Amino acid sequence: QVQLVESGGGLVRTGGSLRLSCAASGRTFSSIAMGWFRQAPGKEREFVARITWSAITTDYAESVKGRFTISRDNAKNTVYLQLNSLKPEDTAVYYCAATLGVSSRRPDGYHYWGQGTQVTVSS
Repeated sequence: QVQLVESGGGLVRTGGSLRLSCAASGRTFSSIAMGWFRQAPGKEREFVARITWSAITTDYAESVKGRFTISRDNAKNTVYLQLNSLKPEDTAVYYCAATLGVSSRRPDGYHYWGQGTQVTVSS
């Protein structure tokens, strides 16, 4: 079992930055692949970024590539998502997720989810 708790969301203006954190507990974090997803009102949950357990491989949705950065600190059992150059269309609830298998772009590829943190970007 893995418990995930996100933090760091908030209200920011267009062009601003935020750093989201996801603290994990309950299992050896260094063996777990992690992902970030987001869900805007009335829309399906969509892939944002993912990172392998070793942090050697990262992957991003085209809509955030070059603006967002995923990273992890296995010593702190935490994965981060740095959000730069934010746009109003980035407004959503952001979720971190963990998988015991290979990281995926699909939500159904993940076994555990956090409760989400709201990011709101004003124009």
